[in-house]
Amino acid sequence: MDLVKALESLSPVERSVLPYIKDGMELRAIARDAKLQEIEVMRAIQWLENKGMIKVSSSTKDVIVAGVNGKLYMKTGLPEKRFLEALSGKMSIDGIKKATKLDDNEIRICLGLLKARYAISILGNAIEPTSERDRILKEGFAEEAFLRSLPKNFDELTENEKMLFARLAKRRNIVMKETTKLRFVELTELGKKLAAGSKKIKMDLIETLTPQMLKGKTWSGKKFRRYDIKTGVPKINPGKRQPYSEFLQDVRERLVSLGFEEMHGPVIETEFFNFDALYQPQNHPARDWSATYRIKEPKYGDLPEKSIVSSVKKAHEKGIGGSSGWGYKWDSKTAARLMPRAHDTAISPRFLAKGVKIPGKYFSLVRCFRPDVIDATHGVEFSQLGGFVIDKDLTFRHLLGLLKQFVFEITGIEYVRFSPDYFPFTEPSVQIAAKHPKLGWMELAGAGIFRPELTLPMGVKEPVIAWGFGIDRLAMLKLGIKDIRDIFSNDIEFLRKAEKVF
Repeated sequence: MDLVKALESLSPVERSVLPYIKDGMELRAIARDAKLQEIEVMRAIQWLENKGMIKVSSSTKDVIVAGVNGKLYMKTGLPEKRFLEALSGKMSIDGIKKATKLDDNEIRICLGLLKARYAISILGNAIEPTSERDRILKEGFAEEAFLRSLPKNFDELTENEKMLFARLAKRRNIVMKETTKLRFVELTELGKKLAAGSKKIKMDLIETLTPQMLKGKTWSGKKFRRYDIKTGVPKINPGKRQPYSEFLQDVRERLVSLGFEEMHGPVIETEFFNFDALYQPQNHPARDWSATYRIKEPKYGDLPEKSIVSSVKKAHEKGIGGSSGWGYKWDSKTAARLMPRAHDTAISPRFLAKGVKIPGKYFSLVRCFRPDVIDATHGVEFSQLGGFVIDKDLTFRHLLGLLKQFVFEITGIEYVRFSPDYFPFTEPSVQIAAKHPKLGWMELAGAGIFRPELTLPMGVKEPVIAWGFGIDRLAMLKLGIKDIRDIFSNDIEFLRKAEKVF
């Protein structure tokens, strides 16, 4: 390789680092000699290695580095040195504290250390320097020289340095031992030639072409730095949506593109829409405090218009549309109690009551809350994807086909199975499960055809097929997650590597 061309391909930081590299030199020592930040040297070392100019090896060693106080004292000087420098004649401790700005703990340590070295004498509350003071200041403090020479390999400390380490580490937090990965650099033959050439050949290269240079044509007759487009560069991790949040947004966009209209409802719901409008009796076990949450204050909310309330009451007490009802006395106060929404289906009767298009397709993608035992497939707060389709000639077969196609479109899984199920508000009812490659069969959704006891009080006479998916479990299938709690992961590597799922 032509020496000049090779030098022209080096960035300014590479050219700054290269002359200071000696075989077996540690990265931090290079940074110190080149007067550069360690991150700058690390970047230059990576580029030089990619170009075959150096070889990098690493090893794990115990290294002595400056502690919290050590980093401070490298700027301000050791407390004992500042103490002696401020001590001119007999002085009080308060006077020394004011002159040095040392705290009580530092003053106590200085008194002990300097007394042991016969540098001071203590007379009550007064401190007086001895004849040793000037000699100690003139010779300097070995501890300070040791501190400024860090980092050092612990195994290579001399006996005197080990003594200094013990003195500075014990109770003072000036130095500390830490296990670290050291990088050692060795020049290749090409690197040695370039290192020698960089001292002889002066590089006057243009690094960046600016608008001002183009306008003034100051680039004319000058050389531009050569760029190596094959060299490795640091990986950039741009900002992006959290994978689970992105999954939900993509599902929402896919449904909208298929002609579905999104439904919205309150997070804090009345039992009326969460249970009663869904033809779930007020003495049903699912309405017990152990199966749902309640709002402590305010305890009650508003019921809808009287015609809807009276129709729901009739459905529960005597029946509607040919049914015999549940045969109990329905209580409006119980129906008015407030609770966090327990399932997405609570939104459906609200929308049906407002009036919907026929035919029509609607969905909701919302957070729900339910007491549960937290494990790999359950949580107390979760998202549900619910919805319904309304038309004059819909059948149960339409529902099964829609569910199977939906699971395939969202997860790519073809293995699904249907099982008979029971819900107070659908008949017939079905449960759908899909086969996770690692967790096996997972329940994903409940579905069915809305009963007349639900639809008629809302003013709807057409058949309505409805479903409610545990979208979190669909996300697990799509994102390859084994534990439902990991969909909210803060593992930075997982978040960086997660790819768009659609």
